[in-house]
Amino acid sequence: MSSLYVLLPATPVTAQTELPYVLSSDGRTPTTQAAAPVALLPAASGAGSEVVLVAPAAALSWHRVELPKGLGPRSPRLRAVLEGVLEDRLLDEPENLHFALEPRGQAGGPVWVSVCDRGWLRDAVQALESAGRPVSRIVPEFAPEGDPALYAVGEPDGARLVCAGRDGVYLLPLTAASLGLLPTLPENTPVVAEPAVATLAEQVLQHPPQLQQPAPRLLQAARSRWDLAQLEFASTGRDRAFKKLSTGWAGFLRAPQWRPARWGAVLLVAVQLVGLNAWAWKERSALASKRDATRTLLTQTFPQVRAVVDAPVQMEREVAALRQATGSASGRDLETVLGVVATSAPPGRTATAIEFNGTEVRLRGLAGNEAEAKPLLQGLRSQGYAANVQGDTLVVRPEAQP
Repeated sequence: MSSLYVLLPATPVTAQTELPYVLSSDGRTPTTQAAAPVALLPAASGAGSEVVLVAPAAALSWHRVELPKGLGPRSPRLRAVLEGVLEDRLLDEPENLHFALEPRGQAGGPVWVSVCDRGWLRDAVQALESAGRPVSRIVPEFAPEGDPALYAVGEPDGARLVCAGRDGVYLLPLTAASLGLLPTLPENTPVVAEPAVATLAEQVLQHPPQLQQPAPRLLQAARSRWDLAQLEFASTGRDRAFKKLSTGWAGFLRAPQWRPARWGAVLLVAVQLVGLNAWAWKERSALASKRDATRTLLTQTFPQVRAVVDAPVQMEREVAALRQATGSASGRDLETVLGVVATSAPPGRTATAIEFNGTEVRLRGLAGNEAEAKPLLQGLRSQGYAANVQGDTLVVRPEAQP
């Protein structure tokens, strides 16, 4: 599985625009990094993979607003309210701009709103979709979240200084004059610089920066909670749910912080499999022991039986033969069956004909129909005999040896 992360330029995207991209299998470590036109971008592959657009800092502006109560990200009045609230702060006509609320922003309190050119973002999304790279998420390169940090990015002839934190995002030229425009920062504020501008950053900030390649910074931006795909750029409810589920599942499969949970799940499944196999083995062993005990009992009681095929049936036959040989009465004998029928037959009824074939007794005259024979049938069944009515004939056979 590999996901595609694409950094958009601040200028319109065309078929010839070279887009920096990163392929990553876990969202934290770059697998491949390069730049290519839209049509030549590699495809994301595998379950849970996604295409993430990273909007550059130069293309976004950030505004702190307070929304009326009852207004949420899915409210149909959201765009109209944002246009009215931000009208005096925008440099372009509101209808030409796209708005995105901060994640989990609460109405009635201050929330961050990201603003960018609507046509620029639409063209970029459509270009990737036309190339078979449908966009899963759109995240900002820097967002107003977390502890403040300074970033030196770009090339030496166009280096930029970015200050990003929960108090806002500031984009300035990387010059000494820009330092006076920064907000008050803690003394231990991290300073991160791309290798191309690291020397310049150290000269301007008077502090040795931590080096960071563009690719890891792109992946870091993609882990933001922000998603600019809102309003007209939002997918359907089903697509959003599937996207969140896929992203969450991919994070569970790849993120290091979920490694103990993954191992725990694997261990739990392994324990369950071992337990089920052990239980099945125990049950098979118990069943085999019972079969062996039955065979042993049969062969010890009746040594003449050499081949055991169905021990219970063979034992019943041998017992019946033994009774017959010794003259003992059994439940299969005609006298025994007639005695049981006599105790269960309705008063005044006598059999007009008796037929015995060694396994069943057929009696006529005891029941005119099945409704009349019902009490008789129930009485015979309670004493271990199977009985039914066939026309005017009652058929009785033993179900089990008494």
